Amino acid sequence: MRRTGIAIGAVLLTAALGLGTPAIAQPAPAPPQYQVDPFWPKPLPNNWRIGQAAGVAVDARDNIWVIHRPRTLTEDERGATLTPPRSECCIPAPSVIQFDPDGNVIRAWGGPGHHPSWPENEHGISIDHEGNVWIGGNGTNDHVLLKFTPEGRFLMQIGRYRETGGSNDTTRLGRPADVEVDPENGEIFVADGYQNRRVIVFDAAGNYRRHWGAYGSPPGPDAPLPAYRPGQPPADTFRNPVHCVRLARDGLVYVCDRGNDRIQVFRRDGTFVREIFVATDTLGSGSVWDIELFPDAGQTTLFAADGSNNTVWLMSRQEGTVTGRFGRAGRNAGEFHWVHNMAGDSRGNLYTTEVDTGKRAQRFRLVTPLPPAR
Repeated sequence: MRRTGIAIGAVLLTAALGLGTPAIAQPAPAPPQYQVDPFWPKPLPNNWRIGQAAGVAVDARDNIWVIHRPRTLTEDERGATLTPPRSECCIPAPSVIQFDPDGNVIRAWGGPGHHPSWPENEHGISIDHEGNVWIGGNGTNDHVLLKFTPEGRFLMQIGRYRETGGSNDTTRLGRPADVEVDPENGEIFVADGYQNRRVIVFDAAGNYRRHWGAYGSPPGPDAPLPAYRPGQPPADTFRNPVHCVRLARDGLVYVCDRGNDRIQVFRRDGTFVREIFVATDTLGSGSVWDIELFPDAGQTTLFAADGSNNTVWLMSRQEGTVTGRFGRAGRNAGEFHWVHNMAGDSRGNLYTTEVDTGKRAQRFRLVTPLPPAR
């Protein structure tokens, strides 16, 4: 029964509770509407420029954190650093940049040499409930998660640089793509990732707790998989990369199974709940690159960043149905080239980052009212 559909599951739940004829459904709330803010962020100081923007997060004060890849800047883009200088512009910015809500830089730090296990290819950033900064990487040897203070002081490492052990190893990672910390108990949920095919959970001290693969089952062999084909039965395993993990307030865990064009939903203990398919004709890099939840009381809208189709999908979190979208392929404000990550603030605004040659962060303002908390 693991693939029971959402609608069927609702009918079965009604019957199981003995509720009889279901009540007349209330109209679903209209999906939120967004408009790009072309003036966010402000111009960077110090002649800085960013490369591929590979992660974005928002902290408790609605400050925005972006991680980028300085080594992806071309000679043309970092001309001021050459000997002799090629041009006035520019200098690679530090890898981690914190912005205030208006788009001004608060602080910046990190990059190659900041820590012995600093990733070869930065990937993902998360701010926990204590304000600490977590980063990962998806380079060939990037099998670690690093934890820093907001000022960039090293606190903790999970995994071992250059060492990996497969999807059932309990101490080593496999190019982890994303991390989120549960504020209730400090547990660390990892989308692991570009080499492994699982979610793995550690306690606040970094000790192993549990892990699972698709449908909550133990991960299968890490052998190559056949190419994704639309219309085929859903795969019994995650497909690389397992690209994101998000925790909802109600305790559900949402996982980006990017190459399989789907989101899988679990309880915190790894029990499978359901799956949501997104743009299932998408080939190549898949349709679900990142997930965010609307900050109303019920987190009623689920957002999915789709870097292949260069759009953000809006979905009813309860029904799993598409209710809207914004963005398209392009270089103008509000358009995307490889939209990679997404994060929302407490006011309902969304922030996106782009990799490949996109190399930017954008803000999308919520232009419809944010429903009051209940």
